[in-house]
Parts: sequence; C-alpha cells; structure tokens
Amino acid sequence: MKNFKKFALTLVCTAVLSACNGDDGKDGVAGPQGEQGVAGQNGVANYVTAEDVVKTNAQHAYAVFADSLIAAKTMQKAIDEFVADPTEANFTAAKQAWLFAREPYGQTEVYRFREGPIDALTEVDGEPALVDGEGPEGAINAWPLAEALIDYTIDMDGHQARGNAAVYQAGGNIISDQENFPEITKQLLQDKFELDGEEANVTSGYHAIEFLLWGQDLNQDLTYTSTRDYTAGHRKASDFYTVDNMPTDSDGATCTSGEQGAIDAICARRGQYLKVAAELLVDDLQAVTEAWTPGTGFHYLEYVKPENAKKNLGAMLESMGRLSFGELAGERMSIAVRTDSQEDEHSCFSDNTHRDIYLNAKGVQNHYLGKYTRINGEELVGASIHDLLVKEGKPELANELRAAFEASMASASVIDTNAKLGVSFDVQIQNEDRKKEVYATISALATQTDLIQKAIDELGVSAEDLKQDTEEDI
Repeated sequence: MKNFKKFALTLVCTAVLSACNGDDGKDGVAGPQGEQGVAGQNGVANYVTAEDVVKTNAQHAYAVFADSLIAAKTMQKAIDEFVADPTEANFTAAKQAWLFAREPYGQTEVYRFREGPIDALTEVDGEPALVDGEGPEGAINAWPLAEALIDYTIDMDGHQARGNAAVYQAGGNIISDQENFPEITKQLLQDKFELDGEEANVTSGYHAIEFLLWGQDLNQDLTYTSTRDYTAGHRKASDFYTVDNMPTDSDGATCTSGEQGAIDAICARRGQYLKVAAELLVDDLQAVTEAWTPGTGFHYLEYVKPENAKKNLGAMLESMGRLSFGELAGERMSIAVRTDSQEDEHSCFSDNTHRDIYLNAKGVQNHYLGKYTRINGEELVGASIHDLLVKEGKPELANELRAAFEASMASASVIDTNAKLGVSFDVQIQNEDRKKEVYATISALATQTDLIQKAIDELGVSAEDLKQDTEEDI
C-alpha cells in the first residue's frame, strides 16, 4: 500500500506546483479568455500536460486491476473453503465473494477498446507482448454464456436442455462427460473456450463461475411464475455434496444435479470445475496486473513514454466513448430492454446486472476525472482530462463533459437503487415505468459519447469510430 500512497502524494504535489516547485505561474500559458494563466486562477490548471494525464491513467490502471486480482484471490479462497465443506454458510460466503470481486473489475472495462493488456496480452517467444485480439478479456468476462456446455441445464419446459456445441447435442456437458474428460484442468477449460467457433461457448471467467454458484435464473414467462420474480438462480449447495465432504447441515441430502441422487463423482467434478475456473481467473488477472505495474510492467513502461502521450490520450478517450455507447448503452442495455431478454443481462445468473451497469459507467467517469477509489477506501487523484481541457482553453466543454458524466451516473444510480430495493434488472425491463429509467440511462450515455467525440476533436488526438460496437439504434 505504501507505493500507492507514494503515487497519490506525487500526483498531489504535481497538482500544486506553486507549493512543491515554487512556480510563480508566469509561464505564458493562456487562460480561457486569452489572458496569461496563473495556476489556480480562473480555473486554469496550466501545469497539466497530456503526459501527466496518461501517467495518472496508467497508475490507476494498475490500482484497479490489482484490486480485481486481490478480490479474485479472496473469492478463490472462499470457493476452496466451500468445495471442501459445502455448508449453506460457506455457499453464501462464496457467492458474496463473487459479488465483491465484480466491484473493482466493473471499473476496469474502460481499459478495453485499445491495444492494451486486457485485449492484447499474450506471449511471443516466451515473453509478454501485445497482439491485438489475443488478450484474456474473453476468458475473463465473456458473456452471454451457453451454460449447457459446462453443466446440466433445464429448458423453460422443465426438461434437460441441450448445448449448442456439436459434440453435446445429446445433452451432455463437460462436467458429466467423465469418459472424454477424465480430469478437469485449466488447459481443458482453455481448449474448450469458444468450442466449434461459437462465442457463447464460454468455459471460464467470472460468468462461468457465476453459473456454477447460482445456476440458471429460471423465473421468466409461465414456467415458475406468471412474471419474473426478484430471485436470482436456484443452484443448491447439494450440487457439490460428495461422500467425502458431506456437511453436517445436509439434512440427509446427497449429491444432486438438479435432482436428488446424482452420481457422487459428478458433484466432485462440479467442485473441481469451480476451483479450476477460479484459479484460471486469478492467473489471467495476475498477468494483466503485472503488465501495468509501475516501474516494471512492460506495458506501463511503454505507455508512459512522453512520445506516446498524445496517442494514448486518444486511446483513453476512444475507450471511454466505445464503452459508453456500443458496449454499455448498446449491447448491455438496449438489447436487453428492447427485447425484454433475461438472457441478455450481463450477470443473468446472480441478478447483479445493475452493478455491472453502474460500475462500467463509473469507470468512464473515473477516466475523465483522474480518480479511482481502491477497495480499501484509499482515494487516488491525479491529472485529469478535465484539467487538460481547461488548460487548453476549453472550460465550457470541460464543464459540459463533467455534467454529462454526472447525469449518466445519476441515471445509472436509479437502476442500481431499484435493484437494491428489490426490483432486479430483469424485472425492471418488464415494467413500463422502469423501462423509461433504463432508456434515460441509455440516452445519457449517448449524450456523453457525443461530448467525448467533441473532446477528441478539440484536443487534436486520433480515435476510431466511437459508435462501431453495436448495431442498436440508440
């Protein structure tokens, strides 16, 4: 933690040069009306450069990915304890650890949509390197998930469902197929990822773990209730019971796979799959965190080079716009609400989609303000895009953007609060009044994207089309 405090103090020192370096403010930088700027006068932050903004962004990347790694390791420990002793208390603890692990990770997603470690990290000749499209993002966070590839599923008629991978059309899955897969290993999960070229054949990451902890959320249409209820998935702790780990609170239950009396070995394999998936997630997050480590991370060192500042400033803004518009407003929200599709929720098994929405929006705002609050409560603050716009004589645009982010967060907070009050996102998209609130968030995200494009233009940096990632009519 000492390193983070050192970074924060360095950034605070940078933010008050008159105190740290004796700057008299007479450096000839023009203020918003053309007058000579003085640090702190007329809202002019005349000491902020693109290099400062990019360095802050890199330091915060390390912090947020490190937090994601810390939380994932905490979840892994809870999963190990649950599999060894599958009591109801340990089951609840494992699910709570998953929910907590999503909190920092949701704020990392703004580091996508650029050639960075999350999207491009791989190995070349045994050394870490970036190759576009080869990164671990899919293995970490891919969705939607064709869960029938992993474990038993029930269709909406109450029958065993079939997977969409050719080898599992008979209703089999990795956990039940002991003959072809005698051992469940990290290599197996990696080999079967996107089996048959199907993007939905996801075998690893947060959502594979989520499915194994919660099971399907089968509460739509007329299957169980007349409308969706407010509960998440209905996985039983007994799906992990074996002869060797039967808890004292089992009340006579034995291994289940959706029904009583399943083969003991299948429950053991389910526990093994859960543990391996958690281990693989930790490995992937470890690699991304190392790439961003200040002073030693190969990507960090390249990212903060002064000659790369303008390019990376453009990459920051592009990522902010593309996450805001195509991924969040389009793929994660518009499709779900437009089609009233429970399956198109980001976290459909746990009903945690409200947090996905809020945290993604928060990550974009963090980027703009140069802020991030760590999971231990430590606040990191540094040079921001807002400061840079003011310094460049664009205070009106800076304030428009700040207001736009505040509006998006206020709208996303309504979705988040509704869910916390008991109306989960899959129920919100069934209700006409709640739908209006979801659409308000989509509209706010679209507005902020247009302003992000304006900032790109005004700062003279390059970025690809901010609206390329969805076909939704937003």
